Amino acid sequence: MKFVLLGAGQRGMIYARYAHQKGHAIAAVAEVDPVKREIAGKEFGIPEASCFGDAAELLAQPKMGDAAIIATMDRDHFGQAMPAMEKGYHLLLEKPISPVPEEVLAIEEKARETGRQVVVCHVLRYSPFFREIKRQLDSGAIGRILTVQHNENIGNFHMAHSFVRGNWRRSDTASPLIMQKSCHDMDLLVWLIGSECRQVASFGSLTYFKPENAPEGAALRCADCKLKEDCRFSAYKAYLPVMGAWPAAVLTEDQTEEGLREAIRTGPYGRCVYRCDNTVCDHQVTVLEFENGVTATFNLSGFTNRIARTLKIMGEDGELRANEYTNEIEITRFAPNGADQSESLLIHPALPTSGHGGGDGGIVEDFLSLLEGRQAEAASDIRYSVESHMMACSAEEARLTGAVVNIRDFRFRHGKKERV
Repeated sequence: MKFVLLGAGQRGMIYARYAHQKGHAIAAVAEVDPVKREIAGKEFGIPEASCFGDAAELLAQPKMGDAAIIATMDRDHFGQAMPAMEKGYHLLLEKPISPVPEEVLAIEEKARETGRQVVVCHVLRYSPFFREIKRQLDSGAIGRILTVQHNENIGNFHMAHSFVRGNWRRSDTASPLIMQKSCHDMDLLVWLIGSECRQVASFGSLTYFKPENAPEGAALRCADCKLKEDCRFSAYKAYLPVMGAWPAAVLTEDQTEEGLREAIRTGPYGRCVYRCDNTVCDHQVTVLEFENGVTATFNLSGFTNRIARTLKIMGEDGELRANEYTNEIEITRFAPNGADQSESLLIHPALPTSGHGGGDGGIVEDFLSLLEGRQAEAASDIRYSVESHMMACSAEEARLTGAVVNIRDFRFRHGKKERV
């Protein structure tokens, strides 16, 4: 099969490489950054005439492949997904589908109208860790689920990199944090609980990464700051020790000390974290009630040391605790009293073989199996992924308004009737 790649950044290249390694051609690329475009062209052997600086230019050409990998910025997805489906491409679509609920629903409808396969990159459904949790829950290991505590521990340095200095720092140009980072988590909750969500309430704000919290004497950029030796958010501390790996690899294609120092001196990732133009929350708590009666709390925080998700799932007969960082799932069956020993099982799922806990490779394999006719549907088909986006959008509305938002009402308000 042949693929076209829209967006040759980190995520797009990961998906394209997996497809290419499986023997499929990357026939064309659209990327605004000329360096990234050239790298993609050389790596995949794409003719220069099929390397475009703009997605619209690629999509204006006669159909160049069977499917499109869309891994551009959040607010570009709608304007690219709709004409791509009209052109005849199936889609591997990076999350979020869109931060705009009307656009999310319109893409779902267009997929149904055109018969296109649209798989959303909710890669965590494919990781061995979360698949084992799902398997245990479905087997009845703790009985019927009653309530869930789910934590998305972003990590303080990840927060500073991606959501203060980086591409997803502003909700008006990208997405609210709960959409950009945590539509994954909304999707996991729906999948693990086995029910659509009924209503949400949410609270949170941008509290710490603000000018009033800057140390006295802090400069606008780390390169000019006299405090950089002592500041834990110094770009030099964040990126030089991990040269060649994420997140340093995001700054520049020149992964040398000289290249990184120049990127820190001149680029967006060298800005003081207290003096950026970021607007997204740095912490948010959401309370959810599901149609099957399960209740859940979701805690999203940029103030953690590790980057990992942790869960406690409580059932009728026991509880499941899971720590993504330690790769441990502990299942405890309830004892009849405080003196008796409870029955406990500790599971270490298979170690991942790709990024996102093994999910990056898993979703591409799922997409390929779908297109090759080896399976009928994908685990993250857009029909399932839309629910997580309605939840994230509703949670953001709840945060901004202080209201409890009913998901069905929210979806109806933003449905086709408003798209004239």
